[in-house]
Amino acid sequence: MRQGVPLGAVTVESADFPWLHGRFAPEPGFGRVASWFEAVQKVMAAETDDDSFGERFDEVYAPIAGELTLLSPDGLPVADFLLHIEGAEAWFRWSE
Repeated sequence: MRQGVPLGAVTVESADFPWLHGRFAPEPGFGRVASWFEAVQKVMAAETDDDSFGERFDEVYAPIAGELTLLSPDGLPVADFLLHIEGAEAWFRWSE
């Protein structure tokens, strides 16, 4: 969700604690934030062992964490989450 507007839904297909994996079905508004997830994937793909990886990741993930809300299966916002979307695939972890 962004500003109360649904951006898509994840249908969970598997779990590998603490990660949940599934299919992502975007809503029309997702296009406005898709580049945020693409930027995260670029940083992940270029991961190096240097100390700056965490800093680069935090920088590109900040809009996702600051602007989006992840809802639990019962429809309530979760307190904290880490969400990745790549095409029709999504994986995430969350806490209440």
